Amino acid sequence: MAEKKKTTTRKAGAGKKAAPAPRAKAPARAAKAAAPKKRPARAEAPAAPAEPRKAAAAPQRPALPPAAGIHGLAPSPGATHYRKRVGRGPGSGHGKTAGRGYKGQKSRTGYRHQRGFEGGQMPLHRRVPKRGFTNIFRVEYDVVNLSELDRFEAGQAITPETLAAARLSRRNRPVKILGDGQVGKALTVSAHKFSAGAQAKIEAAGGRCEVIPR
Repeated sequence: MAEKKKTTTRKAGAGKKAAPAPRAKAPARAAKAAAPKKRPARAEAPAAPAEPRKAAAAPQRPALPPAAGIHGLAPSPGATHYRKRVGRGPGSGHGKTAGRGYKGQKSRTGYRHQRGFEGGQMPLHRRVPKRGFTNIFRVEYDVVNLSELDRFEAGQAITPETLAAARLSRRNRPVKILGDGQVGKALTVSAHKFSAGAQAKIEAAGGRCEVIPR
């Protein structure tokens, strides 16, 4: 007959060790741990007065040192630029056609044309009719009328410098006196040119006309 195996049942918690009971703290240590810790009081320093904030200075360009001679002269920073280098590859942004477009006469080396050339069609300076004549050697005068000379005092000498100071003419142009208006004072007028009517009215009022040679 087969022998029956003996089965043993362990009681719950028999193989585990019992946890040790918590040790009671000594009464002196427990009281010390429970008491709040006191920090030593620090001596407070007097608060310093707040300094006003300084405004941020604007960035300035570095100034060049004073030139000691011709060899030390240099342009101001940012005044000069590198020239545009074309045809130096696609990464430069100006490669391949180098800004000249596609084909055609203008894309070739050595292209030049005469002023006014319009590709072979009749140019504008030949389409427009020509009338009249413009003298390139003409002399332009600043015109001053007798009515504007009435503001000056009697007996005063009037010159182109006097008229320029009164904003009646410009300093770098000759002056011509015209006879529009009346003058009732004796004036000595110096100008580069007089009209016949202006000269007669000035001399009739007791004045005098002096022609300045150009």
